[in-house]
Amino acid sequence: MYSLWLILFYALLVVLKPTRKLALALTPWLIFACSYDWMRLLPNYEVNPIDVKGLYDAEKDLFGITTASGSRVIAGEYFAVHHCTIADLLAGFFYLCWVPVPLGFAIYLYFKGDKRNSLRLSIAFLFVNLLGFAGYYIHPAAPPWYAMNYGFTPILNTPASTGGLARFDALVGLPLFKNIYGNNANIFAAIPSLHAAYMLIAITYAVISHRSRFCIASFAVICMGIWFTAVYTGHHYIIDVLLGIATAIVGMLVLEKGIFRIPAVKRAMDCYVSHI
Repeated sequence: MYSLWLILFYALLVVLKPTRKLALALTPWLIFACSYDWMRLLPNYEVNPIDVKGLYDAEKDLFGITTASGSRVIAGEYFAVHHCTIADLLAGFFYLCWVPVPLGFAIYLYFKGDKRNSLRLSIAFLFVNLLGFAGYYIHPAAPPWYAMNYGFTPILNTPASTGGLARFDALVGLPLFKNIYGNNANIFAAIPSLHAAYMLIAITYAVISHRSRFCIASFAVICMGIWFTAVYTGHHYIIDVLLGIATAIVGMLVLEKGIFRIPAVKRAMDCYVSHI
């Protein structure tokens, strides 16, 4: 598991005095990465049954597209046939932003001296992920590409797929997404779409930290691009995306309107900020 290498690298950063405070500031990101990796130890399909057909049918009923032949298909099936080079390229670029942009923004805030908002963003990112991971175990669900390629019977050893992102890899001539999804901790983790949550968190804290309109607008474009890409490439249903957005909103509200206002938590946050 790659989490061991991350922990060793983090320990090195803590040991070295010039990087110690930054490493401490980014501790929530380490916990996020390790938590994701450790889901391999107890796959969610060992906790609850996998939803394949029910989710597919619900998506088709709610958001299905009627083709020229009169048949009704999910968006992922439609875009598997109706796609174009420009959309494929943009989809890949948007999806490469899902973690790097929020992480980069947290680091940017840190070096700009806004360490409190950097920490709030980082904790929100971790908290929303933990809520999402809980959702994976409560309702294991197959992504659209699984139903499209394998039907409705769960096959536990099915390898992860790049879905429509394979078109991006082919266009750029690099196995970028093949390598990323080759390390996927669990393919039956479509609900909620945390891809849909991440940039919404970045937008929220860009507003809270009074970033420029250009910054906020850029984040919004990336956010909507990721939402579209999740569906366009067959990685998520529209239902997944909506639940991912809801998870982000609920998570941030719980933190900002509840947890962060608890006196003991406020004191702990003040102490944390003073140390980074």
